[in-house]
Amino acid sequence: MRILTALAAVVAASLAAVVPAQAAEPPQNVCIASVPETDPSAPGPVNICLTVFKPAGASKDRRVPVLLHSHGWGGSRTSAPGSFQRYLDAGFGVVSIDQRGFGESGGKAHVEDPAFEGEDVIRVVDHVASLDWVRKTSADDPVLGAIGGSYGGGYQFVGAFTEIMKTGRTRFDALAPQITWHSLNDSLAPREVVRTTWVSALYAAGLDAHTTTVHAGYAEGLVTGDWPAAMDEFFRDNGPAFHVAAGRRLDIPVLMRQGLSDNLFPLDQAIDNFDRALTPRARAKSLLVGYNGGHALPNAVPPGYAVAGDTCSHRLGGADYDTLELRFFAENLQGAPRTLTGHGRYHLMTAEGGCVSVDSVAANTSYPLPDLVTSTVTPQVVKIADGPLTVAGSPSLDASITTLGLDSRAFFALSVGTSPLDAKVIQNNVLPHREKGLAFGARRNIELPAVAATVPAGQSLFLTVSPVSDMFLLHGSRTPYAMVLKDVAVRVPVVR
Repeated sequence: MRILTALAAVVAASLAAVVPAQAAEPPQNVCIASVPETDPSAPGPVNICLTVFKPAGASKDRRVPVLLHSHGWGGSRTSAPGSFQRYLDAGFGVVSIDQRGFGESGGKAHVEDPAFEGEDVIRVVDHVASLDWVRKTSADDPVLGAIGGSYGGGYQFVGAFTEIMKTGRTRFDALAPQITWHSLNDSLAPREVVRTTWVSALYAAGLDAHTTTVHAGYAEGLVTGDWPAAMDEFFRDNGPAFHVAAGRRLDIPVLMRQGLSDNLFPLDQAIDNFDRALTPRARAKSLLVGYNGGHALPNAVPPGYAVAGDTCSHRLGGADYDTLELRFFAENLQGAPRTLTGHGRYHLMTAEGGCVSVDSVAANTSYPLPDLVTSTVTPQVVKIADGPLTVAGSPSLDASITTLGLDSRAFFALSVGTSPLDAKVIQNNVLPHREKGLAFGARRNIELPAVAATVPAGQSLFLTVSPVSDMFLLHGSRTPYAMVLKDVAVRVPVVR
């Protein structure tokens, strides 16, 4: 329990809102009715509570755009006077929301389900449209952006996509989600292997908000070591991946900020959103900024590395990310002159502290490797290429796999060092590969974590294959195994 409490504290700290100094006017607290709760543990009517921050000088004769804000998982809205000063000073109203199951809002958390949190956001937008000092493009359509990270990024996507699902359009004009997901199933249990460390922390952080489905699924997963079918079903609709599969896209500018060293919602989740969730027109007006941070627990097994920071936001024209974000909204909601550049590209901070901007994150160079054998007790670290070399994007591995074991799991990553003995995993991220039964020469393509790194002369790029990972604690192979990889090739996104 001490471990869960400590991890919950890390979650809360990593997602906490920054509270600047004195607000322009006293904030107003409001609760509005939304769709009823259906979970057996808390059925009945639900109010969603929010705090409205009105900037000085805003009136029905001088209307201003509004930014919605919401909290991370386990948190609550920001309501203290003095909050959001930089937005208020820049001429934006701000509305901070307690999401369903948290703070003063009722119900249970359905983790950004369109039928629940999606409807909640629509009710909030309706309320914003009713305020006489808010700029509108029509009677019920406010000029609207959104901010927040992690769960506070998830509400942005579910609100916009739920509106599109219901009416064919969204009233949001621009979004700025940070460190959030494309698919919760892919994030929490890639290849159906559970990120135990993070899932346990998130479960503890939201203990009172869970539905009965989540309580039962968490218990089942701990016992079986599997991702329960009920959890897969519960989370299936709760992210952009669901809407993309149904043919829906956002046609508005989006500023995406994602942690490359984030080992809960890693970079590949933002790449999927940037590549799949936006129309080509929207992507041409959008930015993806990768930094070293987010949900970033250190990898000890296997060991990893990353220099913390956000080099790319500065390169794109802001003193920091906050400055970049404000400029993005000024251009897209207030009609400020267009000075930001780099739209439609990937701006990725390297593990060593640099910034690489690329037009594509696709792997473009193939490196053949010798046959590999890994087992319950045998990790492998194999050289791919010598430096100097810069990689930025999404690598993968192709191999013919033979396994001896009923449920074989191994963890793959790119690493950097002078030799296999000191090679460390780039940006603290691994991804699992799972064979559920015996395999005999089965051809597999294995996704590796998306990364950015500059390998200097005298060091090399390696492939690390580990039988265990502390991010997937207790969810390695359930039985002893051996995994043989033949005809191996690693495809790497090399920056030319």
